[in-house]
Amino acid sequence: MSAGESDARHLLAAVPNWELDRVVEGLRNARARWRESQRRKREFGGREFPSRAALTEIIEGLCGALFPMRLGPPDLRQESEDFYVGHTLDAALNALLVQVRLELFYVARHEQTGPAEIELRAVSIVRDFASALPKVRELLDTDVLAAYQGDPAARSVDEVLLCYPGIIAIIHHRLAHVLYGLDVPLLARIVAEIAHSATGIDIHPGAQIGPGFFIDHGTGVVIGETAVIGTRVRVYQAVTLGAKRFPAGEDGSLQKGLPRHPVVEDDVVIYAGATILGRITIGAGSVIGGNVWLTRSVPPQSNVTQASLHQQAGTGQ
Repeated sequence: MSAGESDARHLLAAVPNWELDRVVEGLRNARARWRESQRRKREFGGREFPSRAALTEIIEGLCGALFPMRLGPPDLRQESEDFYVGHTLDAALNALLVQVRLELFYVARHEQTGPAEIELRAVSIVRDFASALPKVRELLDTDVLAAYQGDPAARSVDEVLLCYPGIIAIIHHRLAHVLYGLDVPLLARIVAEIAHSATGIDIHPGAQIGPGFFIDHGTGVVIGETAVIGTRVRVYQAVTLGAKRFPAGEDGSLQKGLPRHPVVEDDVVIYAGATILGRITIGAGSVIGGNVWLTRSVPPQSNVTQASLHQQAGTGQ
């Protein structure tokens, strides 16, 4: 054995010194500075926040309950649908109740809300969520049909439901939007981000989207919190419905919740790469061409392309 090999084995056998005392102290100081800046005197023990992993499993169960013969178990038979749906919903809703409690307790840290009141509210929220599921299914049926009718490559509605990322995204959005409306925005946002991670489609749960919505291809689509989308709207990949500016308050912080995203009326088509910014209105029946940058409202039945925008800019319109 050479001298170099002997030295290497000696180094490998030695216990590394990571100087953990110094690292732990540095992390403690960083946490202390953060808590002081956020006015958090103490952190509560146990899992304080909702679980992304748990919500992923809950949404998977809800998808199966919504579409049992397509997204349920492979051996399911139609005569057993109701039993499967009931059993699956019972498990998913009880699991959702745990996550709702976590968000409500998290919010209540700074309020004078007792555990009994939180429990009653959590049960009410989950009950209202369950009641909304038939309407969610009806909306999703219009979305699936719009995707099938809007894509000549689609061979069946089953293919659309099983394969299309736009449908995965809109299923998550319809569920997240219900949670958002029931005032559990953290849960809603986690559900939206699960779809975002899986599909590359980023829809804020606050966005209002009418029936018959179709996202073709999908990757890179961004739809902001206060966007309002009408009936039978179709968008393609890399479309952004975003904000143009972010008003600040007197203290310099951004003002939350103000309407700042586009209103897209019925029967609008927005082609790939279009960017539409601000609280503007895209009139019913309009077509927005690919890679258009639009920051002004357009009337119904407009046909907006890069060429038409350049022409208007050249004439001062």
